[in-house]
Amino acid sequence: MPNDRKEWAQRFPEFLVEAETLLAKSEECLSHLQLISNDKDAIDCMLSTLLKLANKADALALVAVSEFCLHLHGLLTQTQDHVDLHAQALDALKDCFTLMAWQLELVDQSTGQLSLDESEQTSLIEAFAFQVGQSQFQPPLSAKPLSLVSYSERQA
Repeated sequence: MPNDRKEWAQRFPEFLVEAETLLAKSEECLSHLQLISNDKDAIDCMLSTLLKLANKADALALVAVSEFCLHLHGLLTQTQDHVDLHAQALDALKDCFTLMAWQLELVDQSTGQLSLDESEQTSLIEAFAFQVGQSQFQPPLSAKPLSLVSYSERQA
């Protein structure tokens, strides 16, 4: 197991740089949507970056971050052609990105653990779902319940 931790510790700084870049790109797309509402290219860009971030987080067993991205991706995918991403919806999405940035900062760099109360994440997802008219939102079938798994547990 020490090799797993060592490998994780070596991979995490690179992941963090990539994750921050992807999150910044998503925030740029969000800013674009605030200027030009419902721009398909900006929505597609956001979908792409959320999926990349989810996959990169999943590769390091950062399940909470990965699932957060997948939930947002699922909501955006379901609503992409049917709904107006109005100011309140964009504000709710911005709140999600803010929490995600905090989550990235709070990952323990030696263990990979992210100690957090999932209620804030859940309430932000629900708030965004409500704003885009998906009050009965169901997570994508591929999504697992939000949980914490260390990298070494993931490799076992």
